[in-house]
Amino acid sequence: MMAEPVLELKSVERHYVQGPRKLTILNGADFTLQRGEMVAMVAPSGTGKSTLLHTAGLLERPDGGDVILSGRACGRLSDDERTAIRRNDIGFVYQFHHLLPEFSALENIMMPQLIRGLSKPEASKRAAQLLDYMQIGKRAQHRPAELSGGEQQRVAIARAVANAPLVLLADEPTGNLDPATASYVFDALEALVRQSGLAAMIATHNHELAARMDRRVTLAEGKVVPL
Repeated sequence: MMAEPVLELKSVERHYVQGPRKLTILNGADFTLQRGEMVAMVAPSGTGKSTLLHTAGLLERPDGGDVILSGRACGRLSDDERTAIRRNDIGFVYQFHHLLPEFSALENIMMPQLIRGLSKPEASKRAAQLLDYMQIGKRAQHRPAELSGGEQQRVAIARAVANAPLVLLADEPTGNLDPATASYVFDALEALVRQSGLAAMIATHNHELAARMDRRVTLAEGKVVPL
């Protein structure tokens, strides 16, 4: 018997209105993500990858269907409830690292933990452990401008998992990196997912990296289909 999915999209609809036109981006999309599973979302730009990730991550509300996280229906929750779930249970990584430039690598990773309510010593210890795990512990006191692109993205990944989320959603996390650096960053991300049991959905144009994941899916006519 298969375990209950960590993340499940059930018949998700997402529409946008542009003047007199209604654009259908997601049209009855179904998707499941299991604990410890890495799924690659491979689709051309403009097909709805970001919309799917934003809806799965509770940044956007579905117009129909539902998003279920660990058995809890989340599509119709209040903004405050959705914000709390995002803060505690969902990690996000984007193509650009979005680190706070005035803070060190360590402080950037501490930030979400402090917002959650951890003490400074606890947050600092966890942040240092994650930097060591990502093999950049020696760069803890460096600000983002003093880090390479690969180092910045590894800090962003560490920040995304600082609160031990259930799900990691990544949108082209290696898109700004050269192939060698992209592979190195992906190695660190993959090790983190396997060790922690995270469930990860990663949108990427990199077919070589996608082939290293457990499954590959794409979007066709607003639905999630296997590749």
